[in-house]
Amino acid sequence: MTKKHILSILVDNEPGVLSRIAGLFSGRGYNIESLCVAETVELNVSRITMVTKGDSMILEQIKKQLNKLINVIKVADLTDQEFVERELVLLKVNAKTENRAEILRVTDIFRGQVVDVGLEHFTISITGDADKVNAILSLLKPFGIREIARTGSIAMFRENHAK
Repeated sequence: MTKKHILSILVDNEPGVLSRIAGLFSGRGYNIESLCVAETVELNVSRITMVTKGDSMILEQIKKQLNKLINVIKVADLTDQEFVERELVLLKVNAKTENRAEILRVTDIFRGQVVDVGLEHFTISITGDADKVNAILSLLKPFGIREIARTGSIAMFRENHAK
C-alpha cells in the first residue's frame, strides 16, 4: 500500500550532497513531495526532511540507497514513530472590506498571524501540521487565495524516542 513517508536524513553540510540525494530519487523514478534542508546544532551537519510516497518495499530500497551515499550520516523514517511535524505557509488572500473581519476571525481561530496588509489583500502566516494547513486553506479559498508559499514538512522524533 502506498503511503506518505517522512524521512529525516542527517548529512555532511557540503556542496553537492543535496544534488546527489535528489539525483538518487529522480534516477529511480521516486517522487519527492516536499524537501527542507538546514544546518543542525553541529554546523558541519545538515538535516534534510523529505516527504515521499511509496509502499514498504520501495521505502526500504530508498533507505538502502541513501545509506550507500558517502555523505549520508543517518536515515530515519519518522512515519510510524511518534514525531512532531510542522509546516510554514505564507498566503495572500483577497480581503475586500466586507470580508476582512471574517478572514481575521478564521486566521485567529487557527492561531495565524497577518504579517502584511494591503488595500485589497492580507498576507497570513500559518504554522502547523499538514491537516491544520489544509483546513485553513479550504476555509480561506472562497475569499480568493492569490498566492501561496509553503515550506513542506519539517519533523523531529518526540523526546521519548530512543536514539
